[in-house]
Amino acid sequence: MFACLASLVIRRRRLVLVVSAATVVLFAVLAAGTFGVLKTAGFDDPKSDSSQARQLLDDRFGGQSNLVLLVTPKAGTLQDPSVTTAARQLNERLRAEAGVDSVESYWDTANPALVSRDRSAALVAVHVAGDDDAAAATATTVIADVSSDSGPIRVRAGGALGVGDDLTTQIGKDLALAEGVAIPLTLLLLILAFGSVVAALLPLGVGVMAIAGAFAVLDVLGHLTDVSTYSINLTTALGLGLAIDYSLLIVNRFREELAAGRSTEDAVARTLATAGRTVVFSSATVAVALAAMLVFPLYFLRSFAYAGIGVVVVAMLAAIVTLPALLATLGPKVNAGRVRRRRPVAPASAESPFWRRTAELVLRRPLVAAVPVIGVLLVAGAPFLHIRFATPDDRVLPTSNVSRQVGDALRTQFDASAASATFAVIEGSPTDAAVADYARQVSTLSGVSSVQGAGGTWTDGARSPGRGGGPARFTRSGAQYLLVDGPTDGSSAASQALVTDIRGLDALSGSRVLVGGAPADLVDSKSAIAGGLPWAALWIAVSTLVLLFLFTGSVVLPVKALVLNVLSLSAVFGVNVWMFQYGHLSGLLGFTPGPINTSMPVLLFCIAFGLSMDYEVFLLSRIKEEHDRGLDNREAVAAGLARTGRIITTAAALLSVTFLAFATSSVSFLQLFGIGTALAIVIDATLVRGVLVPAFMRLAGDLNWWAPAPLARLHRRIGLAEAAPPSVTPDTAAARELTPVG
Repeated sequence: MFACLASLVIRRRRLVLVVSAATVVLFAVLAAGTFGVLKTAGFDDPKSDSSQARQLLDDRFGGQSNLVLLVTPKAGTLQDPSVTTAARQLNERLRAEAGVDSVESYWDTANPALVSRDRSAALVAVHVAGDDDAAAATATTVIADVSSDSGPIRVRAGGALGVGDDLTTQIGKDLALAEGVAIPLTLLLLILAFGSVVAALLPLGVGVMAIAGAFAVLDVLGHLTDVSTYSINLTTALGLGLAIDYSLLIVNRFREELAAGRSTEDAVARTLATAGRTVVFSSATVAVALAAMLVFPLYFLRSFAYAGIGVVVVAMLAAIVTLPALLATLGPKVNAGRVRRRRPVAPASAESPFWRRTAELVLRRPLVAAVPVIGVLLVAGAPFLHIRFATPDDRVLPTSNVSRQVGDALRTQFDASAASATFAVIEGSPTDAAVADYARQVSTLSGVSSVQGAGGTWTDGARSPGRGGGPARFTRSGAQYLLVDGPTDGSSAASQALVTDIRGLDALSGSRVLVGGAPADLVDSKSAIAGGLPWAALWIAVSTLVLLFLFTGSVVLPVKALVLNVLSLSAVFGVNVWMFQYGHLSGLLGFTPGPINTSMPVLLFCIAFGLSMDYEVFLLSRIKEEHDRGLDNREAVAAGLARTGRIITTAAALLSVTFLAFATSSVSFLQLFGIGTALAIVIDATLVRGVLVPAFMRLAGDLNWWAPAPLARLHRRIGLAEAAPPSVTPDTAAARELTPVG
């Protein structure tokens, strides 16, 4: 296969480059509309009780408020005539907006839940109708219309749609800043790594192609299914990083083959047969790790799988098709533009004295080298045992953000918050007495301040007259609902316990009770992720074992890879909890410490696991090549690490830069994702590949290459072992075409 591919890109390199350029133009055209098709939701299980409860509330009762406006007088009090007049005009403007279903205002209802305890601010709770896209578009228009400092009142927008609007804006800014930091720094590091401007520009060019492909993939997927707006940050970083990783491997192997005296054509062919094969297997391991997210019902995770797999494919194809065509065109000029002229520039894949010494030291005393590293990783992972989870809210944004300020006000100045309220939707026709008894039971649960319904308001089991809309607000034909005011922090343990307690009550006879609201969303999201974890773990384990067996012919090395990757990732998770949950370095990075986004450990594991396997394949490829040449196990490991150590650390440094750029983000879970992924890459490229892998392979000895006889025969029959291609011997006409430039 790789011999045929080499023949194609060599003989038709100009056509390949023209098609590649046209593809980039097509990507750019598609990418223009990417932001318009992405969504800010996706953290909930659509089949859960909380999602069904929200849908019923939207369909039957006009929905729970998803846009909260905080109104404060610029002078005077809420009761001043000018303030009252301006607030009521605001209400009328909101009701006139297309897409606004309901408006509940303190000035219309006198609901005490809508006024702050010190009576310095009041709320207007709005429900915007439509799916995620329509509601977000309407909210953007409404927020722009009402957020003005003119007049006697100041209006600030919060709630789910307010946060979503701010997040979309902030992510766009953060992405531009991250790329502005990552790309120039990456180019500088590439020049230093290669010692040649031309060689350095090749991986960056492939990276730009992968980024354009990433946006195009997102645009296409956004028209076919729900795709999270947060996937933009991942796919651009992943596309750039993998393109550079793969290009680094391809370019270095090409330069190594040229330095060994091969012609340009033979160097390209040999590069594709060795490094190209490695890239294909590497991209497959990353893709299958990302595919594990497809088992989860949350489209936040599923969209990362769709987009990530698409970007991996784009980066892989660019590296094994477009890049070899460029190399065939450049030939020896790949070394042009040298920045170190006093000595020849050696390929990074030439043996590194440092990594040779490191390998020999570890191989001499494998247990002495490995045990302290394992101890450090286990200690670093310990905080993960105390992780707490939450769904993203306004606290992922900085305190200077408007929707964050509204959220802080709701939690600290108001007795009840629409953003944290729990509701129970009752389907059926129970008697008024049965509903009243059920509401009374709910009102006696720990953490409940009040329960509102068609029959009144219950507090600690006692009923009082209703407030805020009366029976008409809570009742429709065949359904009614109860609004439960509980802890003001919807992600707290008390709020989650309240959801469990309500669901634990005896259901109304002949009726279905669905509990919803932000706390219920969190409970159900955690349940959905927990339910998918065994299947995701099984998929990753089986697919990794199969791929690495096909790559190496061994059943021992794939098991080793799984164990070491889980060990290193546990350390990454522990450090993330230490930083983002416990608050260490929060002052430096500017985030608010708190529980970890429920989806983030799954996302981080799949991404970091795939990238770790990337370097596993890089290293094993060279070790196996040396072993197949006749070296014994110990020398093959030393030579493999000596020849790939510099490549892996260089690739890891470059890939880390693209992810560390997210530390500049103002969205805390993007900071967590970027720092966590970069840390996983660094640990894997140094401690795991530099110490634990050679130590394990030294202890295992020849067992490294063992497989049961039936599997060994199967591997030989499949024929996926690396084989050197024959030299390319074009005919006379083709030879003229293949003459290197210059």
